[in-house]
Order: sequence, then C-alpha cells, then structure tokens
Amino acid sequence: MASTALGIAPLLYFVALPVETKILITSGVLVLSGFCFYTLTKPIDKNLQALNVGLLNFKDGEYSSTLARTSSDEFGELCALFNATAETLRKEKQWLHQRELMLDKVLQTSPDVLLLVNSDNRIVFSNYQARHFFNASHRLEGELIDTLLIQKPSALGDMMNNRQEGLFTLPLEDKGVETWHIAKGTFLLNNQSHKLFILKQMTRELNRQEVSVWKKVIRVISHELNNSLGPISSLLHSGKIVSNQNSDPRLVRVFDTIEERIAHLNQFVQGYGKFAKLPVPVFDTISWDDVLAQLAQQYPFKLSMPEPVDLKADAIQLEQLLINLLKNAHESGSAPDDVELVITQNTSQVVIEVLDKGKGMSESVMANALVPFYSTKATGSGLGLALCREITDAHRGHLVIQNRQDDGLCVRVVFEKNKG
Repeated sequence: MASTALGIAPLLYFVALPVETKILITSGVLVLSGFCFYTLTKPIDKNLQALNVGLLNFKDGEYSSTLARTSSDEFGELCALFNATAETLRKEKQWLHQRELMLDKVLQTSPDVLLLVNSDNRIVFSNYQARHFFNASHRLEGELIDTLLIQKPSALGDMMNNRQEGLFTLPLEDKGVETWHIAKGTFLLNNQSHKLFILKQMTRELNRQEVSVWKKVIRVISHELNNSLGPISSLLHSGKIVSNQNSDPRLVRVFDTIEERIAHLNQFVQGYGKFAKLPVPVFDTISWDDVLAQLAQQYPFKLSMPEPVDLKADAIQLEQLLINLLKNAHESGSAPDDVELVITQNTSQVVIEVLDKGKGMSESVMANALVPFYSTKATGSGLGLALCREITDAHRGHLVIQNRQDDGLCVRVVFEKNKG
C-alpha cells in the first residue's frame, strides 16, 4: 500500500498544480521526448537515405559506391551485404565489358562481311569488312540497307531479300566474277526484330579446292605415264641398236619417230608436273629491271610503268606468269607492236595488265579459260592460264580476264602489298 501511495503521490501533486504550470511541464516533456526520439532515429534515417541512394545507383548501373558501416547491428549487417553485392556486380560489369571489347575486336577484324539490320531496315552494326565491301569511308550504322544495295549488283539484293542461304556469284568489273556465301539469322534485341547477315568470300577457297582436285588428277596421270615411258624408252634404245646393226633405214625411221614422240610426251608430262608441284613462293623485293630484261628476251612488248613500283613476290614465279601472259597475247592474233605490259600501283595494290588487240574471248571460252587442260589451240596443253592463276593465288592475289571495249583482251593480275 505504501508503494502505491508513493506512485500516486506525484500524480496527485501534478493534478493539484495550476493549469499554466501543467502546460509548461507537459510542453517540456513533449520537447524532451521529441529530442530523444530525433536523437535515437537520426542514425536510422541517415542509413536509410544512404541505402536509398545506393539502390538508385544500382538502378542506373553504377556499382562503385559503398556504404560506411558504423555499427554491428542489423543496419551494419545490411550495409555489409550491400557492399558485398556492389563488389560482385562491379566485377561482373567489368568482366562483361572486357567480353564485349573482345567480341567487338573479333567481329571488327573478321574477314567476313557482318551486318545487323533492325526492323526499319537500318544498319545498327557493321564491321570494317562491311564498309570495305560497300566502298564506304564512314561507319554504316544508321544507313538504310536498301540505299547501300543500289550500288551493288542485283544478285546481292536478291540473296539478301531471299529467305534461303547458300552460294551466289557477283559480277564485278575489277575482279571478274566472285563467289560468295550468305548466312542469315533473326534475333530479338530490345524487343525489336533484327536480322544478321554474314557474307563470306568463297572465290579463293573454291579455286583452291578445284586446283587441289586437278593436281591430284595430274599426279596420277603423270605417275602412270612415267611408269610406261620408262620401259618404252629402254626398249626403244635396244631396238635402235638392233636396227643399226641390220642397217634397215625403215626401222631407223620408225625408231626415230618413236623417240621424237617420247621426248614430246616427256616434255608434256613435265609441264603438267610443274603445275602440280608449284613450290611455295619465296617473297623478296622485285628488281623490275632484271625481270623486264628477261621478259624482253622472250617476247617483245610495250612497257607502261609511270613510276617505280614496290612489290614483294617470288621473282621466278612472277617471271613465269608474265611469260605465259605475253605468250598468249602474241598468239591471240594481235600485232606484236600492240602487245602492252602496264604496271601500276596504289597505296595497297600492285596492278599488272597484259593488253593485246587480238580476237578476244567468247563467253564460253572465258568461262573455262582458267580450267586446267582446257585449250582452244590444237597443240595447247591448257596449263598456261591455269598456272598463272595458281601463281597468283599463291601470292594471295587475283587474276581477271576481260575483253577490252575495242578489240583485244586484258588480263589483269592484282597483288596486295600487305600480303607479300
């Protein structure tokens, strides 16, 4: 009872106080309570505000900010968890950034033409090879794909608008006919449909495969011929000895004819062997004075070389290539004075042209001119232009045959300066 009385006594005392005093005491208590509440909740508000800013940074993709941990209570643990999450996201973002840089490097240096087109037919990504393909000096992003296709052969637009994938040919003035392969893909990026086009140059690869098959055929034929020519030559030698002992002029004439044909056949086989076993070119700076002097001893020609030309190539193979082209030019029906050798260069290429004013080539002949064994000459082996193409391909160049606007033929060989 005493304790109850002691507890009630302050309340009775407070009730007995005047109203003004009660108001003052109540106001003081409220102010003190508010101060205590503010003092207790201020760190919580500060932590919540910092956490709010940090989460807004996460939303914006910024993970470099961290929270200062000032206590070991629940807020302290929350700050530690926030900081650990920020560190993980920061490492993940850096890893993804490095992956993007690597992927961009791979795509930009790819030898294939890469184009990513959105639903409005505008290019949103292109690599360096695509800009080179469309002869553009600036980035293609933002360009309409239809605008770029205007300057290219219609076959390209037909293949890009077609749903099918596969091989197609492009007729190009400076490179003859090229073979390409197109692959396509559809992707959903940012809720928009995008098309990916991959164009791969296949001309050199198909030529290489074709030449490889021809070489295998030639090796088999040469092997079988050599196996037969050896015993025949041996028997011929024995037969000539017998015929000389018998002094029979008819046998002598027969064996001389056989010997002549065997020699011709041996030369024929050796010519095919040269094509089938072309050595790897040894690149060195070409001395044009030496090469042109050697050519002049074989066939006459007019030379046009406006400036010194810097080229690294195999001198022996280059000389063989030009001898074959000059030989064909002189056998085309052209006057010797009309055979011309033109050698020019630009920043990235060396262009060699052999011009004549002969009969030119029909479409059917031109389509097969580079095929081994094909020849329109009665005594031709069909290896001259095939060997020229093989030498050109070995130098990572390309060879083009075109009829001139007036009479005659132009055979153009283009070497890339940076591929020697």
